[in-house]
Amino acid sequence: MELGLVGLGKMGGNMRERIRRAGHTVIGYDRNPDVADVHSLKELVDSLEGPRVVWVMVPAGAATQSTIDELAELLSPGDIVVDGGNSRWTDDERHAVELGIKGIGFVDCGVSGGVWGLENGYALMYGGTAEHVARVQPIFDALKPVGEFGSVHAGKVGAGHFAKMVHNGIEYAMMQAYAEGWELLEKVDSVTDVREVFRSWQEGTVIRSWLLDLAVNALDEDEHLDKLRGFAQDSGEGRWTGEAAIDNAVPLPAITASLFARFASRQDDSPQMKMIAALRNQFGGHAVENKK
Repeated sequence: MELGLVGLGKMGGNMRERIRRAGHTVIGYDRNPDVADVHSLKELVDSLEGPRVVWVMVPAGAATQSTIDELAELLSPGDIVVDGGNSRWTDDERHAVELGIKGIGFVDCGVSGGVWGLENGYALMYGGTAEHVARVQPIFDALKPVGEFGSVHAGKVGAGHFAKMVHNGIEYAMMQAYAEGWELLEKVDSVTDVREVFRSWQEGTVIRSWLLDLAVNALDEDEHLDKLRGFAQDSGEGRWTGEAAIDNAVPLPAITASLFARFASRQDDSPQMKMIAALRNQFGGHAVENKK
């Protein structure tokens, strides 16, 4: 089948290649003319035979909104837009309504796989009506990993991105656990080869995972991570997971703690720890360190 793909960055570009390898036609548009097949959204739409399917793979928020707004004016009734970025599920619900008024279908799709997806395939979580999902199914089948698993019709519009949001929240907590264990191992004198301890966990242990494999890769490149600054950004999905937990009264102590740990990483001199140090000094006479 034919697919229009908007956004040819690290993931989008590899997705285009994987879909083409499966025998489908992909016409890609990106603001970077060096990687684009066409030079405007209009040219992309005009290059596709109807009914069209256009997959949007751009950053969540304003970039996605402006792209969908423009597509709404260019596409025709019976066409379908797929949002494969990391949009918030509540945005999906709004986009489905806005496009539906014009007779354009909408499917949201959470995509996981990163830079490894070209060879390994992408885990896909999608939401929408059965009719719209069926139209896009050949593309889902091309992108997913080989085998029985790796893709799911998660439910109605918004379900795909909600599932991907929870996936990323779990990812936050798993990474935090590996990071805390690594720091403790590095701290003690008795453990002399932390990297090989991590490597030994890759086989036969209950905590083996792809994230663990990637941790070992990182330690092979920089054994004590001396080249890195202790700073970690958050993409937004960890925050949305916490907000959804509050809205639904679901306790998520591990996931929310991992998010707050990232906030702490951005403080060279923690204001909270100033108060902790001051209080310990007040009630127990514990020493404080003054700024130089």
